[in-house]
Amino acid sequence: MSTQQSPTPVARHTAAPDSSLLTWLSDVQTVTWRNLIKFRRNPEILLFAVLQPIMFVVLFSQVYGGSIRIDGADYTDYLMAGIFGQTVLFGSTFSGYQMAQDLKEGMIDRFRTLPMANSAVLFGRTLADLVLNAVSIVIMMLSGFLIGWRFHEGVLHLLAGVGVLLLFSYAFSWVMVLLGIVVRTPEVINNASFMVLFPLTFISNAFVQPQNLPKVLEVIANWNPVSALVQAARSLFGNVGTAPVPDTIPMQHPVLTVLLGSAVMLAIFIPFAVSRFQKASSR
Repeated sequence: MSTQQSPTPVARHTAAPDSSLLTWLSDVQTVTWRNLIKFRRNPEILLFAVLQPIMFVVLFSQVYGGSIRIDGADYTDYLMAGIFGQTVLFGSTFSGYQMAQDLKEGMIDRFRTLPMANSAVLFGRTLADLVLNAVSIVIMMLSGFLIGWRFHEGVLHLLAGVGVLLLFSYAFSWVMVLLGIVVRTPEVINNASFMVLFPLTFISNAFVQPQNLPKVLEVIANWNPVSALVQAARSLFGNVGTAPVPDTIPMQHPVLTVLLGSAVMLAIFIPFAVSRFQKASSR
């Protein structure tokens, strides 16, 4: 009499708890590297990313520096934090421009054919542009040293100042990514961002003291997030001197203001951009 053998249970492959995270990180790394390679193959991107800030450094320090007076601080030291803030702010717009460009050229549809997370495309885009902003800051610092700029609070404060600038630029790049997904037209992104960012930059403490502006513009400048960013960098670099600090929360606590503002932007715009991207890439 034969006995019937019961089938041997097939062992199921159980993925490691962190395998999904590792896969996602690998996707992000791949997309980030792809975007960095684009910079290497198109060096004019980096060239023009740094030429404009260098132009502002030379223009304001050498042409207008003798006509602009800053109470209690050297104008070159005062100026450089404003240039740093302007540089990272305008550098962040590249995320929105390139996202719109990739959507327009069908690159996102190619990514959709690959077994990768949609969010990795966005994180890879913003991280690559963060690297570009970091390179721009280094070049700006070298330019600043040539015209006499110095930091006065030690290397740790210098690194903290750079970190604050990069954090804000990264958070703002997510705002621009969302705009790039919604608009999908690189030319519109470029024009719209300049129309908004130029007033934000110039109606601030980046190049002049707010108390020297007309009263209405002074109030705007003292509550302008760009002013908080510039003031945070200025204080960490030790470039404030004895210049009077406006009695407003962003100006009295600029580092905390930038940290909280960046956290809020990341918390709002990362999930919003990822959700909007999933809908846009599914069309």
